[in-house]
Amino acid sequence: MAVAAGLTTPATEERWWWIGGVTVSYSLTLTSMINQGTGASLLTSKGMEFRTLFRRRSVPWSEVAGIEKRCRTRRSGTWSDVRVLRIQGRALTVPGAFTARWHDPKFEAKLATIQQYKARATDR
Repeated sequence: MAVAAGLTTPATEERWWWIGGVTVSYSLTLTSMINQGTGASLLTSKGMEFRTLFRRRSVPWSEVAGIEKRCRTRRSGTWSDVRVLRIQGRALTVPGAFTARWHDPKFEAKLATIQQYKARATDR
């Protein structure tokens, strides 16, 4: 709709910057959603391995300070994801573990599984 609004305004140089900015912003958001949604996480006894469309990363259990569920609310709705809190460095979002539903049993099962792996790794 933003592109249509931009195309119907009088022809000036300014509108192309505006249309380009909206298009770039939308493209980055869409790419981020696809990257997060198509990702996967592998839990091992040594740590977590994250695989997304553009990146691979591993985090040993010794670097994990905690696992948390994060809920975010916007005008478009509420969604939840799982975050890995590291001892040093920024928190990481677990690829493939998110939902846009309240009390989603599959999402809760994924969260519980990750927390169980973390608990077993710290017991060793």
